[in-house]
Amino acid sequence: MGKVVESVLVIVHMPKGVLNMTLTATQGNYTFDPVTKVLIWDIGKIILPKLPTLKGLINLQSGAPKPEENPTLNVQFQIQQLVVSGLKVNRLDMYGERYKPFKGVKYVTKAGTFQVRT
Repeated sequence: MGKVVESVLVIVHMPKGVLNMTLTATQGNYTFDPVTKVLIWDIGKIILPKLPTLKGLINLQSGAPKPEENPTLNVQFQIQQLVVSGLKVNRLDMYGERYKPFKGVKYVTKAGTFQVRT
C-alpha cells in the first residue's frame, strides 16, 4: 500500500456566468462563493479504495453562453514521510542542547502551486 494523501484542497475559479451550484461530494465538504465565483472543495484525507468525486448541477445566468474553456483546478495536498526529491538526512549534529534529541527525521511532501488544466 502506498502513502496516504492528506489535507487535500481543490480550488476552482469558475467563469463569471455561474450563478450557483448544487453539488454532492463523496468525501469532504465544498463551499461556493457566488460573489467571487470560487469553489473550494476540502477533501481532507483520501480514503481508498473509493476515490473522491464531486458531481452536481451548475446554474448559469439566463442567456449567457456556455463557457468556452474549462476552469483551472488548483490542488493542495500533503504526503507524510515521503520526499519526492529523494533528499535524505544521514546525520545531524546538535551542540549546546541539554536534552538528547530524538534520532529521527520527519519528512513531509507539500504541494506548492499545482494546477490541473482540463
